[in-house]
Amino acid sequence: MAGIRITNLQNVNKQQGSVQLRVKSSQSSGDRSSQSKSMVLQDSEPPPAPISRHRRNQSQHNVIMGGGAALFEPPVKVKGEHLNMAKISDGRKKQRKNWTLTWTVLTSDQLLFYKDKQQQTALKPTIDEIHLSGAVIDWNSEKSSRKNVFQITTNTGSEYLMQTDSVSTANKWYDAIRQNISSATKAAGGRPLWRSNSTEYLPRHSSLPGYGSGSATTSPKPHNQAHRRSINVFGGSKLKHSSSDSADKNGVKNRLKKFISRRPSMKTLQEKGLIKDRVFGCHLLTLCEREGTSVPKFVQICLDAVEKRGLEVDGIYRVSGNLATIQKLRFIVDEEEDLDLDQSQWEDIHVITGALKMFFRELPEPLFPFKFFQQFVEAIKIKDPKQKVHAVKKLVQQLPKPNRDTMKLLFNHLHRVLAYSRKNLMSTQGISIVFGPTLMWPELDAGNMAVNMVYQNQIVEFILIENSEIFSL
Repeated sequence: MAGIRITNLQNVNKQQGSVQLRVKSSQSSGDRSSQSKSMVLQDSEPPPAPISRHRRNQSQHNVIMGGGAALFEPPVKVKGEHLNMAKISDGRKKQRKNWTLTWTVLTSDQLLFYKDKQQQTALKPTIDEIHLSGAVIDWNSEKSSRKNVFQITTNTGSEYLMQTDSVSTANKWYDAIRQNISSATKAAGGRPLWRSNSTEYLPRHSSLPGYGSGSATTSPKPHNQAHRRSINVFGGSKLKHSSSDSADKNGVKNRLKKFISRRPSMKTLQEKGLIKDRVFGCHLLTLCEREGTSVPKFVQICLDAVEKRGLEVDGIYRVSGNLATIQKLRFIVDEEEDLDLDQSQWEDIHVITGALKMFFRELPEPLFPFKFFQQFVEAIKIKDPKQKVHAVKKLVQQLPKPNRDTMKLLFNHLHRVLAYSRKNLMSTQGISIVFGPTLMWPELDAGNMAVNMVYQNQIVEFILIENSEIFSL
């Protein structure tokens, strides 16, 4: 009985073995069939490449070295820091360069400027902001004498200068902003970025997907294929032009060379009256050298007119004149037309005083030069009256001659205005409030503006009171 059971068990094992052999042979035949199909159907899509679990291999999917094509860098996060910022144009309209120390915060698609860190913490509005999508960033040493300056130009044409004294900090922010510009631009549509004043493409170290000359990790979109035939961006390849385009460019280049070589000099144009130098906004030293005086003629004419018919006018220098008439007066002065302030159109003395204050406010460097600002502040802090007078007088004597002579003429005039204070209701404090921020301001608004204004008013008031002693020989 036991022998019969053993025999049956062996037969069962043989049957199972034969079944396994048949299954295996069918699988192998299927593999051969699939292999033969893969050899014939070459147009089918290849299987996706396995993603390595090693972090170094993963980075190779995002970074292409050398002349590779597509490059997409993720946004960079940088801790907020104090950086100097100056907005030099709003859209296409130029602005006066005014450096401001701001608390700067970089996000994935914006650069935010706060007055200080507390303003950001309290979620208060920013004082300015830059949208990075489509922006341009580049180092700039021409628009500022400071070191470590780079410029950001937005896609709307606004221009910002950024600066810090630390080289490492400047490089860190430059690289981070450049990378976030690249990622923000790609997220907005992946269009190539152009420099604002040339036909060069933006950053050398970055590229956009679908526009490279090498093999890209992602295939370009169909609507970009025709564009790639004529333009290769960031891949190191040259732009392709037809022979007619090259001939046209050479012709234009030759004509420009001839024009530049034949154009008249600046001096010739000035002698012919085609180019006229301005009075408003001109540097004080340059203006005096051009006029051959140590005091601008416009300042002298205005002061004479005020002393002739304005010393007794209520609120002289405090009351504002009609702005349209002031601008008309400014235009006549800049065009170097004959100016007669006794004409009826200038009968309002506040128009003349308003134009005079505008002249001083628009000086590229104030009447009290930038490098003397802090020295005057330290001098006004001196407690002893005699030492204070001596310190201020010494600083005034160190000023350039046009600044010193203009300052002396102006303060002597203001001293005569004070002599009629009972009629014009102007006090030393009132005049100092008007002329403090008009005659002096710091090159950088890094400190407290209110504190600076207090010192400006105190300095002007002190010079008014001690006028005879400070300007004596």
